[in-house]
Amino acid sequence: MKQMRVAIITGLSGSGKSTALRALEDIGFFCVDNLPVALLPRFLEIQSDPAKEIVRVAMVMDLRETGFLDKYARIFTRLKEKGFRIEILFFDAADEVIVHRFSETRRSHPLAPRSALMDGITQEREKLASLKKMADKVIDTTSCNVHQLKDIVQRYFLGEVQGKRLVIHVSSFGYRFGLPADADMVLDVRFLPNPHFIEGLRSCDGHDQRVRNYVLESEDGRIFVRKMFDLMAFLIPLYEKEGKSRFNIALGCTGGRHRSVVMANHLGDFFTDKGYHVNISHRDIGKS
Repeated sequence: MKQMRVAIITGLSGSGKSTALRALEDIGFFCVDNLPVALLPRFLEIQSDPAKEIVRVAMVMDLRETGFLDKYARIFTRLKEKGFRIEILFFDAADEVIVHRFSETRRSHPLAPRSALMDGITQEREKLASLKKMADKVIDTTSCNVHQLKDIVQRYFLGEVQGKRLVIHVSSFGYRFGLPADADMVLDVRFLPNPHFIEGLRSCDGHDQRVRNYVLESEDGRIFVRKMFDLMAFLIPLYEKEGKSRFNIALGCTGGRHRSVVMANHLGDFFTDKGYHVNISHRDIGKS
């Protein structure tokens, strides 16, 4: 069985479960909201296929599902006995804080759609008391804002990565095919020497060591790498300080096959060495 990490997000309505789920999605979890608990065993069996790349799953399960209370204990226990790495995170908050959050969003409580809000909160506490005792971790969000809650959740699951919570996406692209729409920052590397015009390198791409050496060992390449690393070392901690959870940086050359691929891979290695969670992609590497 593939060792898949499964986070069950549950707890009181208005305690921050949706924020927690988004925080886990930002660090690479495959996320599902309100999956019926009876479907959980089958879902995990499908995702446990070694051919699938999913290794971390997070899902919100709570009283919105009819029958959740009658089934969760038996199903969670059985899955743990089968060897699934399931962690239950129970989110809680003081009554007055939950009342304030509901008043801000103008949502109705799932147990009190037409009655007093406090009646619904009280009922929910009583119904979830056993689940709270079963939880691996209880997170009280009474004094947390959105950024603090995301930080708590991400540090819990990324503690082994030296507390780095920012997820960095590094991509390469070709200007010939247009700018990437989701980039926070774009760096143009078309000034670097182009392997396309070198016999023996034209048919290769930026993963080839000869192409990599040609770009990185050029004088302009060495200067650019030094200045780029200095810029990132300055900016990234400031983005983290501001609570940014995801940073997308794209590097572009003419066709997206040589120079941008080399620099994207090199920058990705830099971030990985610094302890960040890094995803690298090459949008246009096969187009030219």
